[in-house]
Amino acid sequence: MTNKNERQQVIDTLRGLIDDIRHAMLVTADGAGHLRSRPMCTAGHKFDGDIWFVTVADDPKVAELTANPQVNVCYGSPTHDDFVSLSGRAEVVKDQKRIEALWNDHLNDWFPDGVETPNLALIRVDVHEAEYWKHHSRGVQGMVRSLFTKTSSKSGEEDHEKIAWEEHAAIS
Repeated sequence: MTNKNERQQVIDTLRGLIDDIRHAMLVTADGAGHLRSRPMCTAGHKFDGDIWFVTVADDPKVAELTANPQVNVCYGSPTHDDFVSLSGRAEVVKDQKRIEALWNDHLNDWFPDGVETPNLALIRVDVHEAEYWKHHSRGVQGMVRSLFTKTSSKSGEEDHEKIAWEEHAAIS
């Protein structure tokens, strides 16, 4: 993807899918190459092409992503049957002012001492590839269409798209 407007449209679509989902699964590879997944609370307020998480700097996941920065972040909304998979390169950022800027109330569940928790760090994921599945409920219109066209109304329609873009500068 090279067009900045197309990329922004994708970011807007992804933002609409994930901004209301509080937790994601962060997937890293350990030293033996085994995949490890763990729940993480998203930091910040709006997806802009990067995903941010708060962690403790000496957590094992930090060593894993330092050794192999390729990660995957998965979001799921069972309520809406929407799912997003983001792949990219992670880096550890130690910046107290940025931690404070990205902090949200949901992070207090993970870090009861808040931004004063010792040894906090950020994980920034620079997203290079995104894939999403968005389910559209058929509702009354879909049921009526099913009656007249003799098609099944067991499932609604689904959007599925896979998007890749090269490394990028942040969109302002």
